[in-house]
Amino acid sequence: MCLCGLLCRDRGLSTRLDGTHCRHVKRTMPIIETIEMRAALAPRARLLGFDLGTKTIGLAVSDSGFMVASPLETLRRTKFTPDAEKLREIITEKGVGGLVMGLPRNMDGSEGPRAQSTRAFADNMAGKVDLPITFWDERLSTAEAERVLIDQADMNRKRRGEVIDKMAASIILQNFMDFMRNS
Repeated sequence: MCLCGLLCRDRGLSTRLDGTHCRHVKRTMPIIETIEMRAALAPRARLLGFDLGTKTIGLAVSDSGFMVASPLETLRRTKFTPDAEKLREIITEKGVGGLVMGLPRNMDGSEGPRAQSTRAFADNMAGKVDLPITFWDERLSTAEAERVLIDQADMNRKRRGEVIDKMAASIILQNFMDFMRNS
């Protein structure tokens, strides 16, 4: 079996038995279960949270103690390769040791096209960075971010549009860290 586990078998692709990666994937760090993230992180590493949209990527970063998630920035999406390069710069600059991707599930818990797109993005990122990646249910995170921005920050609609994605990423990451600390 290849290093990417059951992915090859599930996709019906050929695998290498010599322990090297399959030709379709270059990653060395897997996409892991939520509960495995703490053990996969290096000491003092930080987490980078993602709220992936079709036009933007909201980013948030944790402190090294996993207590507080802070909104970082919102990237305008272009093509995957330039987006990945910009993300690699941020990962290096901020000392990131793991990625938490918001997974947009439907209200009934099923996964639709947006969730599939997020999983594909994570698969592609795994080929570009040697970091553990996990997913966190992002249902209602944008609505929660908008409520916070209206109620507490009293922002107008235009300003909310500029910061909503990084606020949603911050909520996703904070919820993940709260779970990680309490489990």
